[in-house]
Amino acid sequence: MRNLKISIQYDGSRYKGWQKQKTDVLTVQDKIENVLSKMTGEEIQVVGCGRTDSGVHAENYIANFHTNCEFTIDTMINYLYEFLPDDIVVKSMKDTGERFHARYNVISKTYVYRINNNKFRNVFDRKYTYHTDEKLDLSEMKNAAEVLIGTNDFQSFTSLKPNTKPTVRTINYINITENNGIIEIEVNGNGFLLNMVRIITGTLLEVGKGKLKPKDVERILNEKKRSEAGPIAQAKGLFLKDVQY
Repeated sequence: MRNLKISIQYDGSRYKGWQKQKTDVLTVQDKIENVLSKMTGEEIQVVGCGRTDSGVHAENYIANFHTNCEFTIDTMINYLYEFLPDDIVVKSMKDTGERFHARYNVISKTYVYRINNNKFRNVFDRKYTYHTDEKLDLSEMKNAAEVLIGTNDFQSFTSLKPNTKPTVRTINYINITENNGIIEIEVNGNGFLLNMVRIITGTLLEVGKGKLKPKDVERILNEKKRSEAGPIAQAKGLFLKDVQY
């Protein structure tokens, strides 16, 4: 049996996240599994590298699936390109080792949150970028981001109910850059909790707007209370950029 690793790009605007659910809702995993099952004549189960929130996008989402199908890689990629909706593209596929697991083998993930800090929104990227015309203090945001780097309990930065699962994670870096009024917050870590990147972003936005100070972020981290952190940033600005194995 083959174990195939795939890289996927998707616009998450109309999907309830990556992972299929018990209720009849639209997910990226459902769409891909349905097309693969029709192609192979098998009941295909796709293993994803993790969940993404409803409305979140991916530039390089990694998944794998097992099949007895003997089609060539090119044949399968072309089939997927033809029959998947326009907002999902399987960019690459390759045979990989039997033990490869898209979720369990992850070393780290990189997310990017995009903010338009110009006076006016851009009509062509408004669905993929959060817009605020309130000038953001990037220096203060960078200072606040430094507080979050390292291994910490991120209970304050998740929508998970307390004590439902371990909330210690390691953030390797947070890079904040700006180019022509477009700000990108790039976060790399060994794993992320429910809504974690969006809550970190929402909190950093509060710092940028002068509503919080970097020392407040340190206090929020130590409090371990979701109510202390900032709001959840809009899903449309978040992209899974890459997955490291």
